[in-house]
Amino acid sequence: MSAKPKVLIVDDEPDVLLTLRVILEASGFDPALAADGETALRRIDAEHPDLVLLDIMMPVLDGWFVLAELAGRAKKPKVIVCSAKSGDADKARARDLGADAYVVKPWDPTALMQTIRDVLAAKNATGTVENIRV
Repeated sequence: MSAKPKVLIVDDEPDVLLTLRVILEASGFDPALAADGETALRRIDAEHPDLVLLDIMMPVLDGWFVLAELAGRAKKPKVIVCSAKSGDADKARARDLGADAYVVKPWDPTALMQTIRDVLAAKNATGTVENIRV
């Protein structure tokens, strides 16, 4: 992983994209943005981010499609789902599709940053990430 971990923020709400970009830049990350799942998959293929912050409810291709697409790949980024969907069934589905963590909107910035650090640290410590906080 580079000195500045690359984080792809995937959300269809411009305010969320801007807020997360500012928070991540201030915390020493290199953020990139995507407003839908189709754009996210293209950016993942082109830029190989270390981590993806993924909304579920989006136009074009939703977060479920993105997770399912990534699940079949040998090399994939770590994924934290950031969604307003707070049901146990949604969390279980995300876990089953390979999400590394699940954060319910509205999220607390401090807690979200800790989750990001935990997921990246788990990858660094073991070479793989176990499902944490899902």
